[in-house]
Amino acid sequence: MNVVFMGTPEFAVPSLAEIIANGYNIVRVYTQPPRPAGRGKQLTKSPVHQFAEIMGIPVETPESFRKSKTIDALEALNADVACVVAYGQILPSRALAAPKNGCLNLHASLLPRWRGAAPVQRAIMAGDAQTGVQIQQMDKGLDTGDILLSETVDILKTDTAGVLFDRLSRIGAGLWPRVLGGLERGALKPSPQEGAPSYAHKIDKAEARINWNQSAQKLDTHIRGLAPFPGAWCEIDGKRVKVHLCEYDEIDDTHGQPFGTALDDKLLIACALDAVRLLEVQPAGKPKMSAEDFLRGAPVAKGARLA
Repeated sequence: MNVVFMGTPEFAVPSLAEIIANGYNIVRVYTQPPRPAGRGKQLTKSPVHQFAEIMGIPVETPESFRKSKTIDALEALNADVACVVAYGQILPSRALAAPKNGCLNLHASLLPRWRGAAPVQRAIMAGDAQTGVQIQQMDKGLDTGDILLSETVDILKTDTAGVLFDRLSRIGAGLWPRVLGGLERGALKPSPQEGAPSYAHKIDKAEARINWNQSAQKLDTHIRGLAPFPGAWCEIDGKRVKVHLCEYDEIDDTHGQPFGTALDDKLLIACALDAVRLLEVQPAGKPKMSAEDFLRGAPVAKGARLA
C-alpha cells in the first residue's frame, strides 16, 4: 500500500520506522514546520522531519490544512491510507477523506478516556492504574472515531510522563503492521467507543507550581505526570527548583508541622496528608540531579519551609 505518514514529536518516530520496516511505501511525510528551539532559539526540524530525511522520504510542512492547495496536494498523492501519530494539526473532513481508506490515528489512552492533547500526563496525574494505545479511524470529532486495535498498558508507580511516553511509543508502533495488514485483507472490525468520555486538556503552566496542601499520594502522581516537561516546581530558600521524581511516605504524624515543612534534612516534606520525599530535582539553570547531590550544595534543614 501507498501510505502517507503524519507526525511530529519523538513519540511518532518509532511508528514511522515500524511502517517502513514492514515494507510499506511511504509516499510523503507531513510534519509541523521547523520551530525555534534551544537556548539559541534556532529553527529546528521536528524529530519526524529529521528521521524522514535520513530515510530519503519527501517531507511537507504546511502551517495548516485550511488552504485548499494543501489538501489538493494530499489528494494528488492517491494514497491508500494516512497514518497519523501526534501530528499536532486538526484535519478537516476533506483531508480525512483524501486517502482511499481515510486516516488512522494512534492515540495514547484507552478511549473514550482521555481524549485530547495530554492523555499520558492526565492518566498519571489522575492516578490511573492502566492506560493504553489504540489505533482509531479518524472522523471529524476529537478522538471520537471507531477503534481498530488496542493494547492495554499498566502504569507503574515509578512512571513519569516521559518514561510512559517512551513505553507507549514503542508498543503503539507495533500495532501499525497488524492494522495495515488487516486493512489490506479487509479483516478490520471497527468497534465504537464505549463509556463516558473524559478530556485530557493541555497542561497549563499554572499547574506546574507544587501545592503542598494535598495528600502525598496525589502530589506524587502530579509531579510524575509533569516530568520531565513542563516540570513541577517549588521554591527552596526563595529559588525555583523543579521536582522530577519523588515518593510518598505514609508517615504516622507530621508532629504538628504545617504542609511544606521539611521533616528531616533529606527533603522529606510534609503534605496535607502524609509526606513526600524528593528524589530528583533541578535547580534553575542547572541539570537534573539526585536529591543527595542537590543537598551537598544547598542543604535544607529540618523545619525549613518550601513554598
